[in-house]
Order: sequence, then C-alpha cells, then structure tokens
Amino acid sequence: MLRAVIFDIDGTLVDSVDLHARAWQEAFRHFGREVPYEQVRHQIGKGGDQLMPVFFSEEELNRFGTEMEEYRGELYKRDYLSLVRPFPRVRELFLRVRADGHRIALASSAKGDELETYKKLLQIGDLISGETSADDAAKSKPHPDIFAAGLKQLGDPAPQEVIVVGDTPYDAEAAGKLDLRTVGVLCGGFPEDELREAGCVAIFRDPADLLARYEESPL
Repeated sequence: MLRAVIFDIDGTLVDSVDLHARAWQEAFRHFGREVPYEQVRHQIGKGGDQLMPVFFSEEELNRFGTEMEEYRGELYKRDYLSLVRPFPRVRELFLRVRADGHRIALASSAKGDELETYKKLLQIGDLISGETSADDAAKSKPHPDIFAAGLKQLGDPAPQEVIVVGDTPYDAEAAGKLDLRTVGVLCGGFPEDELREAGCVAIFRDPADLLARYEESPL
C-alpha cells in the first residue's frame, strides 16, 4: 500500500532546467572551459559534485572546483532564479495526493535557499511532510543519499510504500538503489526512452498530466 510520494523539484515541479544549464555553462566559461549547451543540459539533475567531474579533471577541481561551484551558485541566484516558473497544477496534484492519505516529501539537488524559493513559488509549504536538499546529502544524484534522507524524514517507510516522481534518469537511478519505484515526467526535457531505461515505471508529460490521469497512475 502506498504511504508516501517523494518529488524532485527542478524540471519536475518548476521549469528551471534550461536556466541551470545556462548558469553552469557561464560558470565553466568563466573558468576557461567552453562546453556545448546540450552537453551541460544533459547533466542537469546531478548536483555540482557529480556534474563538474564530467567536464573537469580531478586536478582542476582540486584547484578551483569549490570556487567554481560557489560562483555558479551565486550566478544562478542573481541572474536566473527569478526567471523560474512553476509547472501548472502542482498544488492541485499535491492536494490530490494528500486527499488519498499519502505524505509528501521533496528531494532536490538544489541548495536549501533555492528550495525555499521554490516552495513559495509553488505554494506547497503547507502540504509537505519533509524536505531534503543538497545540504542534506554527502553525494548528489545519481547517488541515493538525498532520497535516503527523504525516507528518514518520512519515518523510514518500506520501499514498496513509496513512489518517487522525477524528470531525469538520475532520479530513477538514485531511487532504484533504494528499491524505490520512479514515475517519470517529460517536462524536464529528457527523452522518454532514457527515463524508461533508467527504471521509470510510468511516464507522464508533466504534473498536470499526472493529475489528469491520476487514477491510472502508480500513485
């Protein structure tokens, strides 16, 4: 029996993937590396600890990795965070989940202050039972740390009692390491075949589509 739903945020509940990709691309350029936009975008969903090593060597990251991640974070908050928009019907979806008696947690690779902005934007602060961010995990997705922290906040329910909703293969990979099922959404821009290959058990267009077809969904 389902007891809880854990939602990713970036690309799942808010339209922010392109903005994150631009911020990372700009940060990489500032530190001397020109990386094609699509290559950067395909890594969004990971935290900086997992994303930066795709494009920089260990020696480079030892020299300026921390500075680069801090630069990217400040750049995103200054120039891009205000441009983020919520996907439609998120609050209505959360209300539907809650009406079934299920608890809701948020599990995001975003920083804690970004998470607070997103909650206000989505108007869901009163509907969630727990939240985890990059600040709560030693390693970001596709490592399972963030979802493990989310489960702890929900009282450690059994894996079969929880469903994850996310937009990237990294969500499904991380959840699968804890034997959690993942429902994928396409609004983050990842192809359906990549989401299914990563382990998603069902695919919906976006939160509004998940709400419209709720009765046929794993939720």
